[in-house]
Amino acid sequence: LEGATEGQTHVDFPQEGAMAIFSHPLDVHYTTRNITGWPKLKLQVWHQDSYGRNQLYGYGFCHVPTSAGISDVECVTWRPRGSILEELRTYFLGGTPQLANEDLVTSGNDRYRLRTVTMGVVHINFSIIHKDMSKFGVISSSTSSSE
Repeated sequence: LEGATEGQTHVDFPQEGAMAIFSHPLDVHYTTRNITGWPKLKLQVWHQDSYGRNQLYGYGFCHVPTSAGISDVECVTWRPRGSILEELRTYFLGGTPQLANEDLVTSGNDRYRLRTVTMGVVHINFSIIHKDMSKFGVISSSTSSSE
């Protein structure tokens, strides 16, 4: 694995009701000998309200496609649902409940216990290149057609 494991993108200020477009490329190189632990993309979406307060809008994750080529993936985002008091505080004062352990986003073990609110969808366009996967017994649509 090369490159930074965490990062952030630029900010977009769309018109009311319009889609925010980031168009921010991620260049990541993975080295693997099998598909166990195939990479995932973990997202945090933040929102800036009209008072300039930044607050977490949602979490999401998706698996990086295993097939080489261009893939469009929709990543559903969600946030933890707070108690009635926390939801009232969120509505009037801003701020949202956040996860104490962000590993819950990609791990299915304890995530089913969370009460959540769906927040929207992030559309991701992947361009995947495989190299020498067949040397390690991994057959993909790109390795079978090119060899």
